[in-house]
Amino acid sequence: MDSETTTPQLGNQAPNDGLNVLTDMGVEPALTGSDLILSKLQDFMQVGGPVVWILSAMSVVALAIILMKLWQFVLTRPETSAHLERVLGLWKQGEADQAMAILNTKRPVDELLGLSIQGLNKAQNNVAMLKEELDRVATLRLNQLRAYLRPLEVIATLSPLLGLLGTVLGMIVAFQQMEAAGNQVDPSVLSGGIWQALLTTAVGLAVAIPVVMMHNWMERKVERVAALMNDTVTRAFTSAPESVNTEEHTAIRHAA
Repeated sequence: MDSETTTPQLGNQAPNDGLNVLTDMGVEPALTGSDLILSKLQDFMQVGGPVVWILSAMSVVALAIILMKLWQFVLTRPETSAHLERVLGLWKQGEADQAMAILNTKRPVDELLGLSIQGLNKAQNNVAMLKEELDRVATLRLNQLRAYLRPLEVIATLSPLLGLLGTVLGMIVAFQQMEAAGNQVDPSVLSGGIWQALLTTAVGLAVAIPVVMMHNWMERKVERVAALMNDTVTRAFTSAPESVNTEEHTAIRHAA
């Protein structure tokens, strides 16, 4: 009779009672999904020590800068140049208003080309002052594109050095443990200390490699934009219509 009354009670237990039974028996339930990933990440950070915490913070900063710069490049599209040939063609034909209508002044190259056309199209233009203004605007826009690239360079340089520092400190601790053990040295203690020490170098390289790649790519992109600016503005001056050139020569003659 006792067994018959006990069986239904076990069958009606809630699912959480099974976890309580495992806990009472000293068996922890297995972690799954995000809990497992979070647990492994915590173990990883504890093994790596403060150096890994610093490298993790640097990786977060680097990721934020990279995403911000990518968003800036997407919004401005500084290397877009398919429409510039048409703009320069219209400008050469003397159609300054139509050329200006095509330009998108939110883009740095378009802004400089628009300033060139507007300045050259004025009857009382001063070429020297116009070139100074173009140089000022070009420097400003290039500095905006280069913004935050220096922190990326610093992170890429310091990450492997910090990883190496963590490895050296870990090796010192491992050999200190080996010395404290005396004649009864356990090889597992030494090997465990070594792999924990090498972990920081691996993390440092894992942070530095993608940051170096993104920094070089962005820096090269800015260099291409600078070359495009120089080429476009030079062509705007050399392809100015005859009426503009005549007015320019007249202004220079009067100034003399």
